Amino acid sequence: MFQPNRSDGGIESEAVTDSEGLIMEQEPPAPVHDDYGVSDGRWLEIDWSRRIREVTITSELGTTPVSYVEMGEGSPILLVHGLGGSWRNWLENIPFLSDEHRVVALDLPGFGLSPMPKEPISMPAYGDLVLRFADAVGLGPDTYLIGHSMGGFISTEALTAEPARFDRLSLVSAAGISFATMTGTRKSVTAAIVKMMIPVAAGRMERNLGRKRLRAASFAGVIAHPSLIGREMLWELGNYATLRSPALFEAAYALGGYDSRDCLSQIAVPTQIVWGQQDRLVPVGAAHSYARRIPDSELSLIDDCGHMVQLERPARFNGEISRFAASPE
Repeated sequence: MFQPNRSDGGIESEAVTDSEGLIMEQEPPAPVHDDYGVSDGRWLEIDWSRRIREVTITSELGTTPVSYVEMGEGSPILLVHGLGGSWRNWLENIPFLSDEHRVVALDLPGFGLSPMPKEPISMPAYGDLVLRFADAVGLGPDTYLIGHSMGGFISTEALTAEPARFDRLSLVSAAGISFATMTGTRKSVTAAIVKMMIPVAAGRMERNLGRKRLRAASFAGVIAHPSLIGREMLWELGNYATLRSPALFEAAYALGGYDSRDCLSQIAVPTQIVWGQQDRLVPVGAAHSYARRIPDSELSLIDDCGHMVQLERPARFNGEISRFAASPE
């Protein structure tokens, strides 16, 4: 078990289709491993247990304690993780961004150190939770909201509910569009598989981390090159995804088939869409669909990268976020 400063203590062009079936011409990038998985190591030097906070939030999810971390001063940034994640999904980013910003990253109810909420989970309810959380910790309308995967979907829910609440938005490999048409039998079967696999994955996590092939297989769906990611980081991801995600099944079920595509045109703040070209979980076609639907948006595609952009290529990701944070509205 990895516990250093533990956080709880000539290529041819090919035709591809996007998430809505539209054909796009895409030039598949050649593998580029230059800065892939390269960490500045700052997160390993921090005693994260001293930065964990808790606040009680009343929202559409009921009244529930929410765990979060905070670091830095300056214009605020709020980080929202995805399905099976926690604030630890941002370990490579919080130290860097906190050099110039007040950075706050929460554990959504039912993930990480935040317990299951009292009321049923839904994407609008999670969006309301993010809004109420921002109020409770003193994040004003100048806050830059960044959401990854399901957290990106939740962030769009928050902004369509209160369009003036945040200053700008980054959607990182955002779920939502790709799962909008998942209904009926497919939705039920997918959710059942997720529920069945949770205890299996939890029981095998430690063993898999110790074996290169098993480690690669365990993370292949979300990370392009698991063997190039530090084992300490993989432990953080695997531990919290399998052992501390009681809301995984319910949130996955709520995500599937919830269609908010028509509401995306209501997002009026500057929006950045960041995506890994080799994302297998939420294919890059969804990025183009988000860009078409959100009026004031820009698209940033990162080559040779999977679903966990912020951890696979942290230097490139941090640079993109910093650039967008400093850009004029």
